[in-house]
Amino acid sequence: MMLASARALTDQIKGRALRNAATGRARHGQMTPAHATTIQFRAPRRAPAHDRLRLLTFNIQAGIRTEGYRHYLTRGWQHLLPGVERMRNLDRIADLIADYDLVALQEVDGGSLRSGFVNQVEYLAQRAGFGYCYAQTNRDLGVLGQHGNGLLACVQPASLEDHKLPGMLPGRGAIVARFGSGRDALVVVSLHLSLGVGARDRQLAYVRDLIAPYQRVIVMGDLNSHLDEVLVRSPLAATDLKPAASRLGRQGNKTWPSWRPAVGLDHILVSEALTVRSCHVLDHCGSDHRPIAVEMDVGRTSL
Repeated sequence: MMLASARALTDQIKGRALRNAATGRARHGQMTPAHATTIQFRAPRRAPAHDRLRLLTFNIQAGIRTEGYRHYLTRGWQHLLPGVERMRNLDRIADLIADYDLVALQEVDGGSLRSGFVNQVEYLAQRAGFGYCYAQTNRDLGVLGQHGNGLLACVQPASLEDHKLPGMLPGRGAIVARFGSGRDALVVVSLHLSLGVGARDRQLAYVRDLIAPYQRVIVMGDLNSHLDEVLVRSPLAATDLKPAASRLGRQGNKTWPSWRPAVGLDHILVSEALTVRSCHVLDHCGSDHRPIAVEMDVGRTSL
C-alpha cells in the first residue's frame, strides 16, 4: 500500500507522468542513449569542438536543495521520501549542466521511493539534452535508495568501465570513460571517494593503477578530502595530476557547504598534457556542494 501511494504521489509530482521505472539502467559498461527512454527532453545539442571540452562535476545530494545547516534537519526527510521541490530542483540542475559537454554527478538516486522512482541520471541527461548517460549504482537499498554516480556525455565514449572501489564498507565507485584511442586517447575518471583516510588511500591507489597507461587524464568528482591529502599524501602523488585551478596559477577551490563554502572536497584534476582555459566554482545552491566547471583544450581526440 505504501509503495502504491508513493507511485501515485510521483505522478502528481511530475505532472506529465514522466516515469522510468523499467527503462533499462546501463549495465556491463555500455552507455545508455538518452533518447532510449520515455522522459521528455530537449533536442540533442551539437557535439563539442574536437579540441575544446567543457567539464562539470557536481554532488547533487539526490536532488535535495540545501541552503543552511538547518536544512539537514528540516529537509532530512527527503532522503527517504519524494517531494515536489526535488523535481523542481532537478530541473534547475538540468538548466545548469546543459551548457557542458561532459558532466560527472555524485550522490544520485537510480530510481527509488525518495526520488519518485526516477533514475536521476537519465532524467537529467534527457532534460539537459545529452546524447548519452551512464548510471552507476554503488549502494542498492531497494525502494529505500539507489545510491550512485552518473556520467553524462554529448558523444559516446570509445569505451566505458564501471569500477567498484575498494574499502572496508562497499558503496563507492568510479566510472572510467575513454575517448579516442592510442596515445591521443583522453581518459576521464568520475568518482566519489570514502570519508576515511585509509579507505580513501586504497581507492586512490586503485585509481592510480587504472590511469597509469595513459598520458591524457582527467579525474573529477567528490574526493571527500583536501588537495594536500589527495595529491601530496596519497598514492596520486606519483602521478602528474594537478588541480585545474593550479594550472591557472590559482589555489584550490572551496565547494562545501554550498551556502558558505569553507572546504574544498570536490576537485577536477588534470594531467600536464592538457591545457586548462578556465576553472570556476559556480554559485549554485541546488545541493550542499557547489559544482566545479572547467574548460580546457584537449587536442585531437574522438570527441
